[in-house]
Amino acid sequence: MSEHSHSTEGHGHDDHAGLSKGKIWKVFGILLLITVIEFIIALVFIPKGYMTQHVGNYVYIALTLLKAFYIVAYFMHLKYEKLGLQLALTVSFVFIIYFIVLMLIEGGFLNIHMMNH
Repeated sequence: MSEHSHSTEGHGHDDHAGLSKGKIWKVFGILLLITVIEFIIALVFIPKGYMTQHVGNYVYIALTLLKAFYIVAYFMHLKYEKLGLQLALTVSFVFIIYFIVLMLIEGGFLNIHMMNH
């Protein structure tokens, strides 16, 4: 029988040591703060006229993408992966979003008026 050693050499597991309870709570706090900002925008800024719904939608999208970054980077451990995997997943995600937007435009679900001359 062969004996298997359980070393962390070559696996990069030492990098995961940076994800301590304190770091988890810090990321949780950031996510909570972003969510509170979203609620303030929805319940105060837009109804009182400080921000239009159109601008509010873009702010929501930006804040949601920021929350998605933190979730994927820390809770799904992508931050600790090699750069090649990070780039492969990021580029794939961008193309998927791009193709979804193209399909919505072609299907007439997005009202983007193009100049026809």
